[in-house]
Amino acid sequence: MSTSQSLKESWQKLKEENPRLRIKNAAEQLGVSELELLVTQDSVTRLNSDWPGLFAAIENLGYVMALTRNDAVVHERKGEYHNISFNKHVGLVLDPDIDLRIFPGRIGYAFAVPVQNARGTMYSIQFFDQYGVAAHKIYLMNNEKVDAYNELVEQFKLENQSEEISVKKGSAPASFETTDEIDIEALLQDWSELKDTHDFFPLLKKHKAERTHALEIAEGKFTQRVENAATERMLTLASESEVPIMVFVSSGAVIQIHTGEVKNIKRMDNWLNVLDPEFNLHLREDKIAKSWIVEKPTEDGIVTSLEIFDSENNNIATFFGARKPGKPELESWRELISKLRTENVPA
Repeated sequence: MSTSQSLKESWQKLKEENPRLRIKNAAEQLGVSELELLVTQDSVTRLNSDWPGLFAAIENLGYVMALTRNDAVVHERKGEYHNISFNKHVGLVLDPDIDLRIFPGRIGYAFAVPVQNARGTMYSIQFFDQYGVAAHKIYLMNNEKVDAYNELVEQFKLENQSEEISVKKGSAPASFETTDEIDIEALLQDWSELKDTHDFFPLLKKHKAERTHALEIAEGKFTQRVENAATERMLTLASESEVPIMVFVSSGAVIQIHTGEVKNIKRMDNWLNVLDPEFNLHLREDKIAKSWIVEKPTEDGIVTSLEIFDSENNNIATFFGARKPGKPELESWRELISKLRTENVPA
């Protein structure tokens, strides 16, 4: 029996035992990547690697659900793909609803995947990194667009569907080399001279500073450690006070952003959820190991975020008050953060 057939049968057995088991969780139980499990299905179609063309064509699908996740959080946003552009290193989807930063060099594979559920078939386009980890998924929400979906699949279908998939083992390396030997004074000086929030990553890279290490260095000056309950409190306050926020979640290959109010905050076991009509967030609170309030100087004034990390210092999610370039931070967001500062200081 081939490895693929054996894996397929093992997955089938798992599904019989637990019909609601998601593919990601099944892959974890079977010790393989999600992609390796996905390609055991006969119904999937591999697409070519014309990432700019493929993302541009998704605009033709109309109203969809965009999903980006990491090990601790799932970010789901409904809307349409518009204002799509790519340069060599970064792709952008800029719409009030679907707002993405895409790193095409980190995407390895794409598939058209029909997903069967109790309501029928959901048609999706799914992107994976070179390690077989899901980078981004797009689900058709309008059945009138099935023909457009089929046309997209036919246009971007990889000619050789039997082409071997070589999933890299391990996990994606860090974006840049880091060191513990940091010139603290120089780092803090450069931090104080930031002009834009987008300058923060180049700052870390310049000083070879791992992000949470930099936050520790800046504690008391630009950062404050708070309790891990701060995220639930922040979402609750934002809901009660109708403060629009921005929610950034990265899979490593794609950053997905929600901007707007959050309304329906629900806890279910270890999961903290936002369950709104156009935006869902599903966060494993037990995965939060560190939480920081972070200030970054900009030409528009101080911009404040709540940043949460897992036990391996991976960023789970980052939260800002809703804002546009050229505009100062919302006073209502600053008032909310002020409450977090006083209520959630670790003992």
